[in-house]
Amino acid sequence: MLIDVTINTPRGLYKQTKASIVNVVSPDGQRGILPNHMPIVVSLTVSKMTMEEEKRESYAISGGVLYFHNNQCMILTPAIENESEIDLERAIKAKERAERRLAAVNDQNVDLARAQVALQRAINRINVKQKAG
Repeated sequence: MLIDVTINTPRGLYKQTKASIVNVVSPDGQRGILPNHMPIVVSLTVSKMTMEEEKRESYAISGGVLYFHNNQCMILTPAIENESEIDLERAIKAKERAERRLAAVNDQNVDLARAQVALQRAINRINVKQKAG
């Protein structure tokens, strides 16, 4: 038995697939969603998500929400990238930019919370890509 997985971003449908397990990270820890899991709604953190499709696939997600009911899994996330889509050099540059912004916390033009999230997202993308290769 498989789970029907739909992943949506603000740009629209990212992916529709079938998986034997979906592994995500919520604020209270890791969760593995298997077929016939009880219905659940859980918020997601900026983290690595994996799914067993035809093979294990890893994704960098930027938080969001997972809804699961009747072997239907819907993930709503601001951004997602498969490990193969991540440009490591670009992620490293994004990390460096965020670190520079955080170093300039006294600058009134710097949005501290936004810089912290940008750093967290860049580090997540780097980790997902490096562990994939």
